Amino acid sequence: MDEEAHLKVPEKAVLAYSGGLDTSVAVRWIQEKYGVDVVTVTVDVGQGVDRRSLEEKAKASGASIHYHLDAREEFVRGYAFRALKANALYEGKYPLSTALSRPLIASKLVEVAEKEGASIVAHGCSGKGNDQVRFDVSLKALAPNLRIVAPIREWGLTRPQEIEYAERHGIPIPVDLEKPYSVDQNLWGRSIECGMLDDPYMEPPEEVFEWTVAPEKAPDKPAEIEISYENGVPTAVNGMEMDPIGLVSWLNREAGRHGVGRIDHVEDRIVGIKSREVYECPAATVLIEAHRDLEKAVLTRHELGFKAAVEDEWAFLVYSGLWVDPLREALDAFIDSSQRRVEGNVRIKIYKGGLRVVGRSSRRSLYDANLASYGLESSFNQRWSEGFIELWGMPSATARRLIRKVGHGEA
Repeated sequence: MDEEAHLKVPEKAVLAYSGGLDTSVAVRWIQEKYGVDVVTVTVDVGQGVDRRSLEEKAKASGASIHYHLDAREEFVRGYAFRALKANALYEGKYPLSTALSRPLIASKLVEVAEKEGASIVAHGCSGKGNDQVRFDVSLKALAPNLRIVAPIREWGLTRPQEIEYAERHGIPIPVDLEKPYSVDQNLWGRSIECGMLDDPYMEPPEEVFEWTVAPEKAPDKPAEIEISYENGVPTAVNGMEMDPIGLVSWLNREAGRHGVGRIDHVEDRIVGIKSREVYECPAATVLIEAHRDLEKAVLTRHELGFKAAVEDEWAFLVYSGLWVDPLREALDAFIDSSQRRVEGNVRIKIYKGGLRVVGRSSRRSLYDANLASYGLESSFNQRWSEGFIELWGMPSATARRLIRKVGHGEA
């Protein structure tokens, strides 16, 4: 029995590790609470962190093994570009940058947990935010046998208490108390919360922005960008073909230096709290605007009307942590079908924080100049309109005549 106990392999927990304060203290807390080895996993979706320093920080916090998984291309192709095809904007504003990354990170956590033989998966989400829902639902769906641990949610510590805990245990503190913001970023966008941003009436200070310049400080000369699309996704900028990571990164830089992509709104969280959210999403803002415009040229009125309802539902599902729901896949099937004809070029002009489409062309465009023109050469027979108007307005005209005769009725 003593020999068996000596040879027994300790249990493992796999933790989604960002290198921030929450996940750094979570490493030690999980070790103390559950008596297990902690394996940290960083999934690179474009955070812009140094791989070596992150691994050193994880090990210094107590991790036994650290994984760094480059999932940038998978994120852009399989998640961000799916959102683009859906013109996904939660509550008409938020391009879902953070929300899109969570199911991908959850899937990588499960892969590492299976490889390491872990019995626990953990994340650093609090009990007030959306990410706890996104992680938990995805993890439960992908690996119901794994136990989910959320130290920050269970512990309930304030940020000062977390800092005190980290100092007491010699854990590197990756936070500046003078700038107490919570930041999450990937290739599709950057979100900034906490601190003075908790007051929805206060304008965000310039120090919170990294990807975008203030519009008043943007170049005085506007920039024109041509984006080429095939099957609903961008393939080239200004005639130059680019891979997905390169294209999104270039647009983030170019649109950002012109002040495009700042978002500031009050948002409804899944857990029922209204929160003030500040985002920087230059590439997503430009690509969605151009994509939506191209769709108007190549899709019918009926397709566009139905797709608008699909887009709202798709955005809600992803925001609320239901990427794994079969409905999302069913909506994707319709969206993918509609995107087969979304190809062509869109010209956008950006200037001091603003953007507008100034041209579009597609071999699949339903725009017919011979029909639309008011010139003498138009092929549209204007006499057809008289009969159309008679039939189109007949129900409304009939209703109004009856109202004049018998009135509206009692309220």
